[in-house]
Amino acid sequence: MANEELVVSRPSARDDRLVGVRRMVIMPAHDEEASVASVVAEVRAADPAFQIVVVDDGSADHTAELAERAGAIVLRLPFNLGIGGAVQTGYQYALENGFDIAVQVDGDGQHDPGEISRLLEPILDGRADMVVGTRFAEGGGYRGTRLRRVGIHIFAAVVSLMVRQRVTDTTSGFRAVNRKAIRLFAHEYPHDYPEVEATVVLSRHGLKMIEVPVQMRIRETGNSSITALRSVYYMIKVLLALFIGLFRRYSRPLEEP
Repeated sequence: MANEELVVSRPSARDDRLVGVRRMVIMPAHDEEASVASVVAEVRAADPAFQIVVVDDGSADHTAELAERAGAIVLRLPFNLGIGGAVQTGYQYALENGFDIAVQVDGDGQHDPGEISRLLEPILDGRADMVVGTRFAEGGGYRGTRLRRVGIHIFAAVVSLMVRQRVTDTTSGFRAVNRKAIRLFAHEYPHDYPEVEATVVLSRHGLKMIEVPVQMRIRETGNSSITALRSVYYMIKVLLALFIGLFRRYSRPLEEP
């Protein structure tokens, strides 16, 4: 199944379709004291109606304090669970508190909160349960290391075969989901390689994903968890996890109670 036509129009904070829609941002953060407050402020400027939830993943610095001072709700994990555990904590909060839309935004400043509206459009139109901001579709303009680009393209090719839909960016953490996907991910979210595997989990539960092009900023603070020396090892482990996933049984799509 081919990707949907890329979105041109964008909803604004005053879009009538957003009236009464409870929406939140899940921001996983680990030792992001240099950037987390500014990212919270950017999200607030893009749409003041968003409730911003920072999941402090066992940070050893002042990430939690600075996020709270910036106006975010902070969920403090007692120790570092990794990105999958942190993000699932955010989805559990979204489910328990009745949110209709949840948007993942990294705390390191690489995602532009001004582009959240791109992610919301297909959800508000009812065309997708999850929308992923892709760096590789036309207009994405991503420039990473060659090895990382190769790895992302390999993952995309494998996942595309698994979900029977063209996927270009399986490692993007910039994504939005509706209530159905919130419920799914609150109960079942991959912890080891979450961005890659989550697309497969979503498809196996009968939900729909669409990609839209976004710009990725250059990281100004902190360090990537995947260095050049670990990239090959990471690729092998992800591909092995995807292969094992082929033999996994998935439950039927979760329904609202």
